[in-house]
Amino acid sequence: MMIIILLCLSILFIVISTTRFTLHPFLALLTAALFFGICSGMPLDKIISSIEEGFGGTIGKIGIVIIVGVIIGTFLEKSGGAYSLAEYVLKIIGKKNVTPAMVLIGYIVSIPVFADSGFVILSPLNKSLTKRAGLSLATTAIALCLGLMVSHTLIPPTPGPIAAAGILEADLGWVIALGIPLSIPVLFFCWFWAQKVAGRVSIDPNPKLTETDFQSRLNWAPLAFHALVPILLPIVLIVLKSIADYPTHPLGQDGFYKTISFIGTPLIALLIGICIAVTLPRSFNKQMLSPSGCVGDGLLDASMIILITGAGGAFGKVLQNSGIVDILGGGMSSMSTGLWLPFMIAAAIRAAQGSSTVAIITTASILAPMLPSLGLDSPIGRALSVLAIGAGSIVASHANDSFFWVVTRMSGMDVKTGYILMTAGSICMGFFACIIIWIAGLILL
Repeated sequence: MMIIILLCLSILFIVISTTRFTLHPFLALLTAALFFGICSGMPLDKIISSIEEGFGGTIGKIGIVIIVGVIIGTFLEKSGGAYSLAEYVLKIIGKKNVTPAMVLIGYIVSIPVFADSGFVILSPLNKSLTKRAGLSLATTAIALCLGLMVSHTLIPPTPGPIAAAGILEADLGWVIALGIPLSIPVLFFCWFWAQKVAGRVSIDPNPKLTETDFQSRLNWAPLAFHALVPILLPIVLIVLKSIADYPTHPLGQDGFYKTISFIGTPLIALLIGICIAVTLPRSFNKQMLSPSGCVGDGLLDASMIILITGAGGAFGKVLQNSGIVDILGGGMSSMSTGLWLPFMIAAAIRAAQGSSTVAIITTASILAPMLPSLGLDSPIGRALSVLAIGAGSIVASHANDSFFWVVTRMSGMDVKTGYILMTAGSICMGFFACIIIWIAGLILL
């Protein structure tokens, strides 16, 4: 109980210090990590190593992706490509349909692409569409964010669900066959939350851009298709890598497979996107690649996001290494509540240490020997268990989750707003998803 209280106090400190006392989130997160580590009784050297490991590991995984993605976004904005693309997309979907479109785009993209990378890649398009449609960025950013989270946790070939299926010996075909239809109602919840809750918060995606400026930039902007390529091509390459890495190796294991595996990694795919983004301005100027050009502007914009995201990773690693995962998992494993047990264990672990993938894998390992006693030792029962774990891993994206900081920083949200819109939204969405899965269990089991 004490370690749970410490976790709550740490989160409370982060929220109050950053909102009421305007402490920088970077310092707030590091202070919270030290406070939790010391008060929970962790060895001092382990606290320091956990902070270093969490900070470095998070930046190593997502840092360069953020930098490259932001640079692509800068080229799209400076060249006017983002605006021509937004104008073209709005002609197809209409201004009233931007929010559901972002939910659906996020859902599709996050099946093969990690949610962090997907949000970074799609953020320039989302901001331009939002500005052109006259919506709040809070609405569309949360729509995109929640849409990404749904497929990231429920639909293979995302690594978490695949790993859980393997640990629980669930048939991957059943997981996909049940996961896709059961996730559809969850998408409608994403739309509702973004429209009705996030829509109450006003965030201008680009307050300096007037209608006159927008029209003038369209006059010298590249064609919409040209502007789409730096966004679409990295996604296509990452999707091909996911297909190539599938256990059945549908693309073989020869030189083509190795090539796709290399260029399909998010870093290389986005670097290829930069090469195309450089061609967006009407005339090339080497100044664009200088510290004072598009590249320099992108680096400045990305630096703050990276620092805060890394500090969030440090906080999450301290929590993870404190043993809170074992305490929560062991304490809840004695409960017998059918499909709600895997959900609750995954939700507790996710909220405690921040990573949905870690929560999924850890919960699956705890749950594997318990499936017969829970009445879930059947092909459908095992598949539904994987989905219940995935639903639990949605719950409570907050300060110890790197995705929380990617979304809030790139969308101009403060910490308090992030907790109200993203954290509360992920909690409600996770419970809603589990209710859908539980009802399916009543029918199918």
